[in-house]
Amino acid sequence: MYKAFFGLKENPFNVNPDPRYLYLTKQIEEALTSLMYGIQTRKGFITLTGEVGTGKTTLLNRLLDWLHHRQTRTAFLFNSRMNSSQLFDFVLAEFEISCDSKSKSQQLMRLNHWLLERYTAGETVVLIIDEAQNLTFPVLEEIRLLTNLETATEKLLQIVLSGQPELEEKLKLPQLRQLRQRIMLRCQTGPFTQDQTHEYIRERLRIAGADSQPIFSEEAMDTVQLYSLGIPRVINLLCEHSLVNAYAGQERPILPGTIEEIAREFELDQVAPIAPEGGLASTEVYNSEAFLQNLGEALSRFRSGPPPSSRWRK
Repeated sequence: MYKAFFGLKENPFNVNPDPRYLYLTKQIEEALTSLMYGIQTRKGFITLTGEVGTGKTTLLNRLLDWLHHRQTRTAFLFNSRMNSSQLFDFVLAEFEISCDSKSKSQQLMRLNHWLLERYTAGETVVLIIDEAQNLTFPVLEEIRLLTNLETATEKLLQIVLSGQPELEEKLKLPQLRQLRQRIMLRCQTGPFTQDQTHEYIRERLRIAGADSQPIFSEEAMDTVQLYSLGIPRVINLLCEHSLVNAYAGQERPILPGTIEEIAREFELDQVAPIAPEGGLASTEVYNSEAFLQNLGEALSRFRSGPPPSSRWRK
């Protein structure tokens, strides 16, 4: 809609984690380099943590692009709300490993055999789990045990756990100390500084085909930083809607008032896009498989019962 008005070939601020738009700050570049190094040298266990919207998934997509050009088999699990048996089902399905048995021990043996075949063929196998802060303690323990799949000298499976800062808090708990001790590399993403926000906006516009004429005024980009606190996802939201509003009002360059209007619309003047400091929101009971199983059974009984209206008929 606004592309012709601003001289763009594509939408520069889509929320999709397009690896072409990954903006390499020093921190992001260090994280990407560490992930590549850890996988290449078969370190086994790596974590990637960062606040919501700071580009973790985009970074992982760039990593996957890099891996796909090498002798690498990859699995990307983005649904982290699963139990232990579902974990093995998902892993086998993602790696396209056939296994007729539903027995966990049989599945593990089949996975180990497949990993040894890949190792002999000179291939690296990588399992990436996104939103890992939602994993229950039993599932995290199963993931830890997967690191036992190894030769005398090297790990057969490289595992990347990506999640919000709550993941780091969870890994500090005594129940997970064995897993914490096995993490060889820790990578992080974070909010942008004001200068980085300016450069990020310009870079995305350049990739989308913008010419040298400014689309956002310097003051408008300062205002984006003010309301986004440097969170890339929020920067994208503010800029995308500002482009739409500016097109409707035939405004170029975009001025601070347009950014402020969008920020008020999304209540960014009232609610910060970064979670307050203060620790883990969930407790062990809600992370337990017993709790999840009981909840599932209760919901199943509710769904299988008569419609709510019929329960009260005489």
